[in-house]
Amino acid sequence: MRNDIEGILLSEAQIQARVKELGARLAEEYRDKNPVMICILKGSTMFFADLLRAMPIPLTMDFMAVSSYGRTTKSSGEVEIRKDLAGSIEHRHAIIVEDIIDSGFTLTYLSRMLSARGAKSIRICTLLDKPARRAPGITLKADYSGFEIPDAFVVGYGLDYAEMYRNLPYIGILKPEVYEKN
Repeated sequence: MRNDIEGILLSEAQIQARVKELGARLAEEYRDKNPVMICILKGSTMFFADLLRAMPIPLTMDFMAVSSYGRTTKSSGEVEIRKDLAGSIEHRHAIIVEDIIDSGFTLTYLSRMLSARGAKSIRICTLLDKPARRAPGITLKADYSGFEIPDAFVVGYGLDYAEMYRNLPYIGILKPEVYEKN
C-alpha cells in the first residue's frame, strides 16, 4: 500500500495530538450534557474511537452509514442512508463525527435530517476539512475541525479508496494513477 502513497500529509503523531486536543475541548464543553456521539461509518471509526477515549465524560454513541461516493472520487450529491441510528436523539445534544468534509452534501443532509428528529443541538466534528471542494451553494462549516487540508485525494486513518488504505496510521495523498485507472 505504501507504494500507492504520493506523500504523507499528516503523521500519526500529528493526528493523535490533534485528536486529544479536540477530545479535551469537547469534554469541557459537554461535561454536563451527556451528548450522543454519532459516528459516520466507515471512514470515521478510527477518529471516533480515539476521540471518545479523549473525552472522559458521560456520553452515548450511535452509528450511521451513509454514502454519496460509491467507488468514485467525487460525490454524486445524493445521500444514501445505509444504516440509520439505533436510538432516538430527541432532546439530546448530538455531535456528528465525520472523517472529512469535502463537497458538504452529506453533512448538510444529515444535519437537516437529525434536526428534524428533534435534537436539542447538532454539532459537527470532523478530522479533515477540504473547503476547496465545497459544492456551489453549500456553506457548511464544522463546529470542531482537526485539520484544513488542500484539494488532494487522501487515504489512511479510516479514509479509503475502494475500501482500501483505511488501516494506514497516517493521512497520505493517494497517487492519481491509482484512482485514475478505474
